[in-house]
Amino acid sequence: MSLDANSAMNIAKVLVEALPYLQRFAGKTFVIKYGGNAMIDEELKTSFARDIVLMKAVGINPVVVHGGGPQIGNLLKRIGKESEFIQGMRVTDAETMDVVQMVLGGLVNKEIVGMINTHGGKAVGLTGKDGNMIRAKKLTLKNNSPELNASEIIDIGHVGEVSRIDTTLIERLVANDFIPVVAPVGVGENGEAYNINADLVAGALAAALKAEKLILLTNIPGLLDKNNNLLTGLSSKMVDELIQDGTIYGGMLPKIDSALKAVQEGAHTAHIIDGRVKHAVMLEIFTDEGIGTLIRS
Repeated sequence: MSLDANSAMNIAKVLVEALPYLQRFAGKTFVIKYGGNAMIDEELKTSFARDIVLMKAVGINPVVVHGGGPQIGNLLKRIGKESEFIQGMRVTDAETMDVVQMVLGGLVNKEIVGMINTHGGKAVGLTGKDGNMIRAKKLTLKNNSPELNASEIIDIGHVGEVSRIDTTLIERLVANDFIPVVAPVGVGENGEAYNINADLVAGALAAALKAEKLILLTNIPGLLDKNNNLLTGLSSKMVDELIQDGTIYGGMLPKIDSALKAVQEGAHTAHIIDGRVKHAVMLEIFTDEGIGTLIRS
């Protein structure tokens, strides 16, 4: 059945609008942090996988970093272990770390690899332990409660922060047309495993790869002001001001920190977009308007 004139014209407009972006981004590396509803809803999972395959097909080099907090919580519950959080971080003892590695490096990672490959891609699953790619150090939290005379150091177990990224393995995979899918598990100096926030891993990887874009999928439209208007085209100075006036707070802070650090240390731009929208990645990078918050250095 042939298209009617209006449908054909709309398709033509989309392709013409996408053309300069296709030309500009050919050969560039994009780091995409995959999480939230986009990892749960079946239609969104399919649209994400197709977006990633399409990006590779038109000459862009996507590198996927994923989370998996809800899946970790579900498995812990099934084995009778309660999840505990301090300052938004999962307390990760040795037993919990075993579950984290099974879920992130196994179940979740291989599901994403399978989805991308089903839609025609060549994805390869990794953790930060592979090739010592993500070197990590123990993350400690401070309790600055006014009742204390001095800051109290809180030990939350095998939770880490990125100390160094070796991009060799990623670059070799990309050069051979593979799509790396990275679980945010790092390795310490003595070979110990660390659970790391996926936003922070994505930001550090984008900076190390000098990526054209860091894209963080979230469960909100992007960064909103106090009147719920979408903010975009933000500089580092503007973001600092929004943190100071309380517009940016709570769970958005790690994402903003990751985005800011990425653009300050080598990535060209960072984007916080709504992963609940089908084909959100395509809409952000191949249309004039975009759908999320853009942060530049």
